[in-house]
Amino acid sequence: MLKMKSIGVFLAGVSLLGMIGCGPTSYTLIIASTEGGSVTTPGEGAFTYEEGAVIDLVAEAIDGHYFVDWTGDVGTVDNANSPMTTIGIQGDYAITARFEQIPPGKFVLTIYSTAGGWVLTPGEGTFIYDEGTVVNLVANGDSGYRFMNWTGDVGAIANVDSTATDITMNGNYVITANFETEFMVSAGSYYTVGLRDNGTVVAVGESCCGQCDVTNWIDIIQVAAGWYHTVGLESDGTAVAAGLDSSGKRNVGNWTDITEVSTDGYHTLGLRASGTLLAVGDNSLGQCNVSEWSDITQVAAGYLHTVGLRTDGTVVASGDNNHGQCNVDGWTEIVQVAAGHDHTVGLKADGTVVAVGGNSLEQCNVDSWTGIVQISGGGYHTIGLKNDGTVVSVGYDSSGQCDVDGWKDIIQVAAGYDHTIGLKSDGTVVAVGDNGHGQCDVSDWDLT
Repeated sequence: MLKMKSIGVFLAGVSLLGMIGCGPTSYTLIIASTEGGSVTTPGEGAFTYEEGAVIDLVAEAIDGHYFVDWTGDVGTVDNANSPMTTIGIQGDYAITARFEQIPPGKFVLTIYSTAGGWVLTPGEGTFIYDEGTVVNLVANGDSGYRFMNWTGDVGAIANVDSTATDITMNGNYVITANFETEFMVSAGSYYTVGLRDNGTVVAVGESCCGQCDVTNWIDIIQVAAGWYHTVGLESDGTAVAAGLDSSGKRNVGNWTDITEVSTDGYHTLGLRASGTLLAVGDNSLGQCNVSEWSDITQVAAGYLHTVGLRTDGTVVASGDNNHGQCNVDGWTEIVQVAAGHDHTVGLKADGTVVAVGGNSLEQCNVDSWTGIVQISGGGYHTIGLKNDGTVVSVGYDSSGQCDVDGWKDIIQVAAGYDHTIGLKSDGTVVAVGDNGHGQCDVSDWDLT
């Protein structure tokens, strides 16, 4: 089923009924369409809904026409360029589905995604192209999810099983990027955590503070390993934590509507469905000063800094900047961010990588990387997963944490302080680097 993402920040509205306190506040939604199509869900006309309701919208074009966008009071429409979207009711709204005739020699591409990810390139919604145009497609999974395949009119897609592929426009096509809950790994300071596909968790390595006491966790969809504490995201959007609680970095018990968690040294981050951010723990250098951030789609916690990826591909950062690890203001077209001990890494839409911060051990020497689909920042090293399932690395290699040249069939990488973890497509796990605490004892893991 296609996802209907609701947004968490709506326009404020007041009705007479709400002012006099006679019951739930209700608002009117007026829906219309231009020539060339119609709104089939919920229909066209005037509808009354209670404040806070999230309403599905579906617009369908007739033959020879295509959906262009929603116009009018679209401030709370999730995606005004998509014929299948939602609107949050916080006032009286009038919206119109706009259609146009398909010009000669043009074809229409309509793109959707299921829950758990999004289509970064060219985006989601309706697009029009010249006949024969080859359109690049790039799909990204949210934390806790992985890309499955493309479905729909896939005959012209080069590789339906690849997150990065293309489609040749020789007709009008509707395609969907599908995602599913994934198994995953996360590397902490001196320990490693694995999420099984059944929502349970395993851990090996140092557990001096109980950071590996996760065997009773269930219904987990994402894990994040820090220095001496571990955080898990539950399927209902709440969070759990184990390990050291210095500075309150485990105080996540009241969190709700969380879509991603991240942690490292002394603080913990929770990304909310609204695109805003929660933070707990040490704030001595401002690493938790994120309450005013908005439109965030992914977050990364460094040792003493925080990095956030905005929906427009730009990046924000706060916290320790002694090594320039927060100097990300000029970054654009970023699709993933990662944070190490004192450096920050960004993956661009074209598969290249940028980095700022401490580089005394060459952990930021990523300029030559291409074809990268995922990145991870360790203590003083950086790991990149390539689109062919191989892995590249730069930086400190004192314990062999960069010895990944022979890895293949990898679908996710995670960099710890001085060890590196690779998750294979069959659910098994490989590891290199320091194993003084048993953090690399994962050879018997099968996370499927």
